[in-house]
Amino acid sequence: MEDWSQTLGTVPLLLIAVGAIALILLLIIVFKVHAFLTLIIVSLLTAFAAQIPVSAIASTLTGGLGGTLGTVALLVALGAMLGRLIEHSGGAKALADKFVDIFGEKRAPFALGIASLILGFPMFFDAGLVMMLPIVFAVARRVSKNNVLLFGIPAAAAFSVMHVFLPPHPGPVTATELYGANLGIVLIVGLIIVFPTWYLSGYLWGKFVAKRIPLPVPTLFGEIDDDQPTNPPKPGTIVALLLLPMFLIFMNTGLTTLTSIGAVNGDDLWVQVLVLLGTSPVALLITVLVAMVVLGTRRGEKGSAIEKLVDSALGPVASVILITGAGGMFGAVLRASGIGEALADTLSDLGLPVIIAAYLIAVVIRLAQGSATVALVTAAGLAAPAVLAGDYNPLQVAAIVLATGAGSVFAGHVNDSGFWLVGRLMGMDVKTTLKTWTVQQAIESVTAFVFVLGVFGVASLI
Repeated sequence: MEDWSQTLGTVPLLLIAVGAIALILLLIIVFKVHAFLTLIIVSLLTAFAAQIPVSAIASTLTGGLGGTLGTVALLVALGAMLGRLIEHSGGAKALADKFVDIFGEKRAPFALGIASLILGFPMFFDAGLVMMLPIVFAVARRVSKNNVLLFGIPAAAAFSVMHVFLPPHPGPVTATELYGANLGIVLIVGLIIVFPTWYLSGYLWGKFVAKRIPLPVPTLFGEIDDDQPTNPPKPGTIVALLLLPMFLIFMNTGLTTLTSIGAVNGDDLWVQVLVLLGTSPVALLITVLVAMVVLGTRRGEKGSAIEKLVDSALGPVASVILITGAGGMFGAVLRASGIGEALADTLSDLGLPVIIAAYLIAVVIRLAQGSATVALVTAAGLAAPAVLAGDYNPLQVAAIVLATGAGSVFAGHVNDSGFWLVGRLMGMDVKTTLKTWTVQQAIESVTAFVFVLGVFGVASLI
């Protein structure tokens, strides 16, 4: 694979990608083939069509699957265990009741979104979403059993905008480094645009689709029985459990930042241990262990009962994990085909203004191969020479960073593992996920780009 280079041109590669996506939709929606099988079959056919060396096809497929599962499997499995413990103990219902009592039923979706924005500051998209969903589902059941999108879309969109636009998330940090931008200015501008972007693309869009697509609350974390526990945990206990991984991840971020500026020695064992404890999987593992004690043992649950409880959480999410991994496999095949580089090279020759070119390159690569990170890094790498050579002030460079991030999130669909994660966690089929989440991602992208373009215009006057 190292000695192989793609000989197909941009047009044939684009036709292969479009045909592969169409075949996925046809098999799943029309012929009702299971999504996991469909993604494997189409990934294999796409690899042959793109002329990837036969000897490298198997490793490309398993590498894409394994790379995605390496993070998703841990986060979803641990998140499901935490959710099951919170649900079974009565904590989700107790917190949902308190939540609705404080904010009211009409303001509950907005308040859940704000809570998700706060949690999303240090937490990665998938980790934050999985952790927040038990509370989202509990509030949705309390208010309306057939309206999960009203609560789920604002929460998921909140984690998305924080992940795409704000440091310390890897996308904006990487783009900041490539463009030579000031991280503090990127953070400030990002904070300015995330709320209006979320409000329009998450909260208002969630209200809009919820009226048109009634969707029952999934039973991912177990059914809510009428016989709730007589000693449910206090809402404050559940809030503390949700804040625990956030605190640990913040510690990781803080120490990593201090290490990068030389304030602490990253080679010290205590620093390395604390950074490890703050990685998303380890932080969630610690939270699950604490929840087993606080929500299980201390409430009189026996060890065997707790073991069976956490085990029961894995069955419902096994399909979610595998389908998400297969989505990552399909995206890996498209990346290996070289379609992203081919499209980027074609777009880079159009002579557009740098901020528009960076956005469009990120959009096209995102649509072609699925990964937002790859789209952002590729677009930033192509646009960086022009940015570094141009006479741009720090605010303009920060705007270009965020414009590239906006392009990288555009319209995630079947080649994006996040598409499958959101759809399956919320109990949506492919068609519904396209109509709700894919459109949300497109609105988020365009809305953020408009705001960033305004910042760039104002900065040009300074």
